[in-house]
Amino acid sequence: MVAVQNPTETQTKPVVNIHCDGACSGNPGFGGWAAILTVPGKPHKRAISGKADTTTTNNRMELTAAIEGLKALKKPCKVTLFSDSTYVVHTMTKSWKRNANQDLWEELDKLAEVHDITWLWLSRNSTPELSECDRLAKEQILVS
Repeated sequence: MVAVQNPTETQTKPVVNIHCDGACSGNPGFGGWAAILTVPGKPHKRAISGKADTTTTNNRMELTAAIEGLKALKKPCKVTLFSDSTYVVHTMTKSWKRNANQDLWEELDKLAEVHDITWLWLSRNSTPELSECDRLAKEQILVS
């Protein structure tokens, strides 16, 4: 008997870094989010950003930044997700209690099932990518 291997099992997943940040003017208030996707060793990057349609909170924008970054991936990937949000990173890695934003946590959980994600917390603006995400998210707040 010959074992047939699933072709996807023999392929390695693409490696992607996602830096993300959310911002809010007032809490609650107007909000924006941004994510930058890069492939280690490659010079190109993809920046995406957006804003909340309604009054929101900073935590919702931090979650949205991570969600939108993951949604931008076209196939399952091995992801390192960098965020300055302890709310996002520690909830995903340390099982912090989820008292609010259940709709976004459910969406993030579904995306986390698709990708192999390493969640890393970095201090605010500690990398050029996080600084750019911060700037882009804040710019979205000003967009009318």
